[in-house]
Amino acid sequence: MALTGKVALITGGVKNLGAQCAIELAGVGANLALHYHSAGGKKDAATLETTLKEKNPSIKVAFYQGDLTSAGAVTKLFQDVVRDFGHVDIVVNTIGKVLKKPITEISEEEYDTMFAVNSKTAFFVLKEAAAHVTDGGKIISIVTALLGAFTGYYTSYAGSKAPVEHFTRGVCKELQSRRISVNNVAPGPMDTPFFYPQESPEAVEYHKSNGMGNRLTMVEDIAPIIRFLCTDGAWITGQTIFANGGYTTR
Repeated sequence: MALTGKVALITGGVKNLGAQCAIELAGVGANLALHYHSAGGKKDAATLETTLKEKNPSIKVAFYQGDLTSAGAVTKLFQDVVRDFGHVDIVVNTIGKVLKKPITEISEEEYDTMFAVNSKTAFFVLKEAAAHVTDGGKIISIVTALLGAFTGYYTSYAGSKAPVEHFTRGVCKELQSRRISVNNVAPGPMDTPFFYPQESPEAVEYHKSNGMGNRLTMVEDIAPIIRFLCTDGAWITGQTIFANGGYTTR
């Protein structure tokens, strides 16, 4: 199998897109270090572990809990994974926080939280990945189609994801000599529990109307792209791949 013996660390890896990425990578032999944020993720982790073992009984799976909005917490996560697995070959950062609000209503606290989750965490995950990922490894960050499809009320969300594109370009150049590919994947609005709380039924239909097949992006649309970047797509680096069913073309 393409990733047999490789170790993939997935942040936010026990549900939604992170869990689907874990299933995809398990299918090609990767051992999995899966992070989740809060204690409530333990139930999701247990359910996912059963699924992963059914998918590939030979892989090793371990779970790690933590709030990654501090540099120290990110460092500890990588240290724990290296302690348990010996090395890290792939890092997939799926962590993100959404806020839909007019800019006139966004508080300083909300601004700080958005940038802590979407920018700061991504920066320090990239930093630790650059230090720990083995030569020939892969680093992938999840951003958003809103980097290419401008809309109101997502200013803090898209704005806090935008720096990740620039982080990725710089890190890709720094790691080029080690044959480590560094990329972003930018899904369209995804059909997950994170999407619906801030959207009215009319807004949901609008988002659907901008996607191919009149539907939202599914995690099953994105996870195979992650697998591809970790296997046959290794020559792609420094890119943001917009995978959104045409959402950004209108």
